[in-house]
Amino acid sequence: MSDLNSDIAIARAAKKKPIKDIAARLGLAEDDIIPYGHDKAKISAPFLSALAGRPDGKLILVTAVNPTPAGEGKTTTTVGLGDGLNAIGKNALICIREASLGPCFGVKGGAAGGGYAQIVPMEDMNLHFTGDFHAITTAHNLLAAMIDNHLYWGNELQIDSRRITWRRVLDMNDRALRHVTTALGGVANGFPCETGFDITVASEVMAVLCLAENLADLEKRLGDIIVAYRRDKTPITARDLKADGAMTVLLKDAIKPNLVQTLENNPAFVHGGPFANIAHGCNSVVATRAALKLADYVVTEAGFGADLGAEKFFNIKCRKAGLKPAAAVVVATVRAMKMNGGVAKSDLGAENVEAVQAGCANLGRHVENVKSFGVPVIVAINHFVNDTEAEIQAVKDYAAGLGTEAILCRHWAEGSSGITDLAEKVVALADGGTADFKPIYPDQMRLFEKIETVVRKIYRGAAVTADQAVLDQLAAWEDAGYGDLPVCMAKTQYSFSTDPTLRGAPDGHIVHVREVRLSAGAGFVVAICGQIMTMPGLPSQPAAEAIYLNGQGEIEGLF
Repeated sequence: MSDLNSDIAIARAAKKKPIKDIAARLGLAEDDIIPYGHDKAKISAPFLSALAGRPDGKLILVTAVNPTPAGEGKTTTTVGLGDGLNAIGKNALICIREASLGPCFGVKGGAAGGGYAQIVPMEDMNLHFTGDFHAITTAHNLLAAMIDNHLYWGNELQIDSRRITWRRVLDMNDRALRHVTTALGGVANGFPCETGFDITVASEVMAVLCLAENLADLEKRLGDIIVAYRRDKTPITARDLKADGAMTVLLKDAIKPNLVQTLENNPAFVHGGPFANIAHGCNSVVATRAALKLADYVVTEAGFGADLGAEKFFNIKCRKAGLKPAAAVVVATVRAMKMNGGVAKSDLGAENVEAVQAGCANLGRHVENVKSFGVPVIVAINHFVNDTEAEIQAVKDYAAGLGTEAILCRHWAEGSSGITDLAEKVVALADGGTADFKPIYPDQMRLFEKIETVVRKIYRGAAVTADQAVLDQLAAWEDAGYGDLPVCMAKTQYSFSTDPTLRGAPDGHIVHVREVRLSAGAGFVVAICGQIMTMPGLPSQPAAEAIYLNGQGEIEGLF
């Protein structure tokens, strides 16, 4: 049986309310939701459309320091803060991403929070949930099948089979599928082709769904996806293949936000899930906009550290959706500061104030970066039992030196009662009117200069290098009318550099862009840096080895 203090045991003991009761708190009638069992539901399209004229609440971003193997608890803090805001009498709603099966069975685990700051049903959310990821996988692979089918039946569009850019996807970590050859076995199976698989959360279809405003916008964006080129290098789109309509049909329910609840029965929208080190790493625009119409405060998160998640949240999602964040929370832990200060994971239990002080440079860099977007910042110290008073004070003192307050939070162990101090401070920050949000580069800047701006201002790199082929490709996209798109930096989440072992706050490093991809449907240009993979692999001891059904038919091992 589960440890009584494990995430899954705590989630299983939750006293959930019927989802119709959670919906009623938001002013939704039973006809406004589409139930998926008793504890989760989708929000109907007519209700979403009717929200347009309402005023917006205040948007609060939760981001973090660079992730370490010690774990930082960004989602846990997001959930805890939402509960904390409701506990102090505020009308707050949480917006986070859905969990990918790849990391769930790999090394990272699920994405429902932890301890007494979780979203439930935790098991469903970390597994198949409402089927959104399966719908995205199917829509993506339908397009791949239609490309191959078009070639088989004569290639009327004159697709150059050497220039097909659309791969297939699977929501699982499987390194063996990174590079594959298809259509072997004879003429009846089509034309052999080298291709590969990405993980579903890296699919442009995922990014499109998360940035689309409604079904009509979704269909347009799907149609704009570029899948291949002719010999003269002119693009072929999903619309050219007449795939956009069927893809939209497959996604007609997936675009509707999912409503669930926290352990404290507060409402949460869990919707979409693009990877932050490959795509833009934020939950859907549809869910965030709806939440802003339904609550006075909306707490959302952006994946990984602020150098990836927050940067893309600001430069891509907020830019495209017209969102104006009122405040930001940077999550840090004493353990992460120690690791950034050079302490090995095995030695984190021993007090080491000097290492904390040294590692705080990583926190400082993230705080400065978020402030550079004109968004006021507060630091949340996610408490672990081995943290000492001296180590906690070192983080507080460092933050104070930056002109920022750091608040100790005990939401993992205590739920909302352990994070009310942060909730009060966040309300004061969001209501203070000091936010003056602006992306760090204009639409009109050249694409390569946008990449250089992110590297210089966010990563503190000295320069960006790229082969001439990459520079020529960027120039060609500018000539084709894509020069006003933002850039989506794909790099390791573990460092400000492209070297995952380089912790702390490095500067003066060189960032090499090895490949660029045009996501015309999503509306951004991806710059792939370093050795980042769009299909992860499983670790030597994947989490899947410890996941099973116990004698009572209950799931064990999820976290």
